[in-house]
Amino acid sequence: MRMKRMMAYLTAPALFMILIPFFGFAEAECVDCHGYATPGIVSDWRISRHGEIGLGCGTCHGQGHSSADDLEAARIPTPETCAACHENRVKQYKEGKHGLAWAAMKAMPTMHWQPSVLTEGMKGCGGCHKIGVKTEDDIKLIKKNSPGFGTASCDSCHTRHIFSAREARQPQACQTCHMGFDHPQWEMYSTSKHGVRYLLKQNGILPDSVSAPTCQTCHMQDGNHEVLTAWGFLAVRLPMPEDKQWAEDQSTILQALNILDADRNTTSRLLVAQGAQIARMTQEDWQKERDKMVATCNRCHSSNFVKAELEKGDRMIKEADHLMAEAIRVVAGLYEDGVLSKPESYEFSFPDLLAFHDAPTPIEQKLFIMFQQHRMRAFQGAFHSNPDYTLWYGWSELRRDLTEIKYLGENLRRLHISGTGSVGGR
Repeated sequence: MRMKRMMAYLTAPALFMILIPFFGFAEAECVDCHGYATPGIVSDWRISRHGEIGLGCGTCHGQGHSSADDLEAARIPTPETCAACHENRVKQYKEGKHGLAWAAMKAMPTMHWQPSVLTEGMKGCGGCHKIGVKTEDDIKLIKKNSPGFGTASCDSCHTRHIFSAREARQPQACQTCHMGFDHPQWEMYSTSKHGVRYLLKQNGILPDSVSAPTCQTCHMQDGNHEVLTAWGFLAVRLPMPEDKQWAEDQSTILQALNILDADRNTTSRLLVAQGAQIARMTQEDWQKERDKMVATCNRCHSSNFVKAELEKGDRMIKEADHLMAEAIRVVAGLYEDGVLSKPESYEFSFPDLLAFHDAPTPIEQKLFIMFQQHRMRAFQGAFHSNPDYTLWYGWSELRRDLTEIKYLGENLRRLHISGTGSVGGR
């Protein structure tokens, strides 16, 4: 306690003088060289909290690098580097979906299809999924394809070298990864009333006291880095919903995800889905995340309103699932009747919705776009209170997809009956 009081009264320069001999770093040498070589890095470090308290380069990068001839000796940080000071936050992060992002990317059946520059090279999926924890083998590949950069993870939100907590609290910190094809949450949020109010607050048009949630308000309650949602990325769950039709539709989707087999028994991919936190596969896990969201929404809204709005999101999943399941059954029927040749990599008689890059025909590609893009947008738009995304980019596109899949399926059957033979396959 006495030490804490003393530290509280110290100015940043005084603290710097105490910490330098404690850490044993000659930061002046780093700053002297990098002031010319990478002045932006030095400038950011100087105005950072790390710079304020004299936490120098060697703390994160080690002391092995001292000249232009030994650059490889500079240690590139990992989450464990940050855990030395931020143990609780790193622990939370590892238990959430951000910590599992790299593993989730690697678990996709068709990652082998991607050029390495897009994965370990960080110019595609890897550029966002780098936020996840990597194994030693992963880091070796990153060193090969991206000269070692991309291992830090925490710098996805707390960008180098300012590592600002204030920056990471802004919704724009999420924008780089959560926008576009099947992750358009930024567009949904920023054009919802929640996002509009916060952007007006940022611009000074609305006062600071105005209630206006950010992404972090809902998904990182009170700074908790364990980022999870009730329905997860895939919006499927076990046990099945009580509604019989919805349960039937979810079963079809789970079969097309290869989480259930032809007899509707769980497969080994269930463990992958649970391990990567892309779905809640127990009622307890689902309810835990729903209760957290209810508590957050209750800060601004009444309990009745919150319950009704979240149930509307659930209903949107139900409606989307009915269209999705019908489309899956069309393609599965084509496999069963020999109209389409099922790819050898597909274990069961259903299309594999996680193997979308391997789809050999337009009808199968359309099915995967329907799942990965339009179904996602329909239910995510509803939960983000965005009418436009829910309807026009989600529900309407789902209807169009189903119409096209039925039409293509009928044409393929006519070709098959006429003697053209099966199409597709490998």
